[in-house]
Amino acid sequence: MTYIREPVTLHDPALAGVLRDLIAREPIFHRPESGTTRADFERMIADDYWEVGASGRSYDRTFVLDVLEQRHRMPHEDAWETSGFHCRALGADTYLLTYTLNQRGRKTRRMTLWQRVQDRWQAIYHQGTVVEGEAAA
Repeated sequence: MTYIREPVTLHDPALAGVLRDLIAREPIFHRPESGTTRADFERMIADDYWEVGASGRSYDRTFVLDVLEQRHRMPHEDAWETSGFHCRALGADTYLLTYTLNQRGRKTRRMTLWQRVQDRWQAIYHQGTVVEGEAAA
């Protein structure tokens, strides 16, 4: 039996400003206005940041920074579309942001744990999961 349903997302009006801030930062590492250098990416993520890619493999902070540094050495086209953002408070200054990313026909569900640190946002964890059996919208 196959069961496909979009998640139900309830929006807390008190989080409207946080949601707006975090939408402006996603998809993480794909917004040139957030920075394109290793130093920019280092500020963007926590010291103990890690992620699980759509492949299911996990990557530590150093690996992610190395890949990003290499990726941004050369200009490249980065076509993508996001939708379905939802934000949930998890604790003091810590939020879960979920959304769907369509990147050149590959649809993934994404989540990033964000924490407000002094005057800026830092990602703590990120994960992407391929949406199986759906054509790109």
